Amino acid sequence: MERFVGKAAPSFKMTTAIGDGSGFGEAKLDDYKGKWLVMFFYPLDFTFVCPTEITGYSKRAEEFKKLGADLLAVSIDSEHSHKAWINLETEKGGLGKINFPIASDITKNVARDYGVLIEEEGIALRGLFIIDPDGLIRYSVVHDLNIGRSVDETLRVLQALQAGGLCPVDWEPGEALL
Repeated sequence: MERFVGKAAPSFKMTTAIGDGSGFGEAKLDDYKGKWLVMFFYPLDFTFVCPTEITGYSKRAEEFKKLGADLLAVSIDSEHSHKAWINLETEKGGLGKINFPIASDITKNVARDYGVLIEEEGIALRGLFIIDPDGLIRYSVVHDLNIGRSVDETLRVLQALQAGGLCPVDWEPGEALL
């Protein structure tokens, strides 16, 4: 598997569904210069684990924003599927409004470039990348399709990266650096 941490993030340009379900936008790596970006891939819309992750990150979006980080979810579904999922009531399997956009990687090129595409299935693994303000990947984690990610751990790692020093095991914000 290719190593991504410490390297420049692969460039991307994708159409997005706006998180409030009102329409469409665009996300490019260049849009995030000077900011931290937490970009996470998930397999498919209208599934089971994915909405728990997306809504979990959405509920904590303000915490990421306070740390100067934007969130971007990505799957191989179309922007129209994303918008329909956002606008469908949660009682009927919908996602509901969220606090960040969902990008469409319908060509699968971005998932492929980030090393998370399962070619034979045509979907992405649960890959998460933290990209620094200079466009370098500083953290990546890839999960099995059945396992959701931890928002707490993502926030902790982001804060550790921003702390500017050596962070020991289980380091938490406010604790001493090595």
